[in-house]
Amino acid sequence: MRIFALSFYIIICMKKLFFLLPLLTLCVTLSAQTDYTTERDIPYHADAGDYAAERCFLDFYYPTNISDFPTVVWFHGGGLEGGGKEIPRELRNAGIGVIGVNYRLLPRAKVEETIDDAAAAVAWAFREVAKRGGSPRRIFVAGHSAGGYLTDMVVLHKHWLARYGIDADSIAGAFPYSAQVITHYNVRKQTGVGPLTPRLDQTAPLWHVRPLPMPMLVLSGDREMELYGRYEEQAYFWRMMRLVGNEHTLLYEFDGYDHGSMAAPAHSVVKRCIRAVCNGEEFKR
Repeated sequence: MRIFALSFYIIICMKKLFFLLPLLTLCVTLSAQTDYTTERDIPYHADAGDYAAERCFLDFYYPTNISDFPTVVWFHGGGLEGGGKEIPRELRNAGIGVIGVNYRLLPRAKVEETIDDAAAAVAWAFREVAKRGGSPRRIFVAGHSAGGYLTDMVVLHKHWLARYGIDADSIAGAFPYSAQVITHYNVRKQTGVGPLTPRLDQTAPLWHVRPLPMPMLVLSGDREMELYGRYEEQAYFWRMMRLVGNEHTLLYEFDGYDHGSMAAPAHSVVKRCIRAVCNGEEFKR
């Protein structure tokens, strides 16, 4: 009886193993099917003066065995005065390329020069991604805080990309994370205006609200935890975008997340939107 029971147990275990082997093989295949590489410190705007030659470099992280992959041009935060290029961890290993961009910083640079750097980096993406297997029809622009501000300016004010022969309407989607949409507070600071005193001029994304052919996700942290009145700025910006006909501009508030931490949950929404756009689907909440 013991021998029979042992034999029966062995047969059951072998059947379970036989059943699991295809799943294990599938898991190994999925984990091994996409490889990534990173090209570092690529100059993209060295002809714009000494500071640009010192500062304007980008890193490009991308899959090496996927054709026509989408690419996110990512601008770091830091109040336009600090920070450095980065490839967000949550955007890695997702079947997409990510370009992390350094740009000239205030007060050494003027805000117009910083916006010009952002445009030059996006133009670089349109020129270069196809050489590495990416699709120039699947270029998305995103950034957190100051990077969100630059995202808005490059997408909304067509002048900046037009300087490089690129139509801003060719961008596949825009994702400003907790962006300043009035005149940036560190630009106001240069003229003695405090962070709680609003101002609106041509360096403000709100100045350039217009109809867009691509989806835009307006992403904010918790209104009670955000930087100054950043959620309320975002909500007003979203309303103005809707009033000019942008049905695909969506506002998100991530409850329980402050200005710095809101990027983590926002990345998941952004990846879903990228997948929908690349599949030719309408993105919905």
